[in-house]
Amino acid sequence: MTKNETLKSWIEQYSESLLKRAVYVLSDRIEAEDIVQEVFIAAFSSYDSFEGKSKPLTWLNTILNNKVADFYRKKYKSEPEIRLDHFFDETGSWKNNDVLNDWDASNKESELLDNDDFNKTLEDCLEDLPSRWKIPMKMYYLQEKKAPEVSQELNISTTNLWKILQRSRMQLRECLDFNWFAKS
Repeated sequence: MTKNETLKSWIEQYSESLLKRAVYVLSDRIEAEDIVQEVFIAAFSSYDSFEGKSKPLTWLNTILNNKVADFYRKKYKSEPEIRLDHFFDETGSWKNNDVLNDWDASNKESELLDNDDFNKTLEDCLEDLPSRWKIPMKMYYLQEKKAPEVSQELNISTTNLWKILQRSRMQLRECLDFNWFAKS
């Protein structure tokens, strides 16, 4: 099989799987389609380096992970400063102390994650985060990268990452409180 025939076969076999993964990680179908296209362009360019020691899908997923990391790195560096005035007033006090209240534990986590409506609400809340918070959240929780790896890819300190994750979780919690738990 020629290089072109092989890649055409891969596109037919693996596009759907790669696109599913990219949409999951990026939460944006258009961006995901672009990234998958870039994966196949990169695979074409570096086809000669594929030694066949792994399955083609494994190799393509590795390229996808690198493309997603590049995407987040570029997007993270291009976003403006994060503002915290949504949470704090001029004196540094909480604007809304409800964010500190405990959630009703009557819903079990596994039941919530099986609920399509809850997952949609969670996804919407995640998308409402500022990009400088959303990107580390997705890398750490969705891509399951370790803190040092996320810090290195985004060129931020680990301490800064933990602060970003903490603030992101607080905003997610507030969003879920308002959009899910208060309505339940």
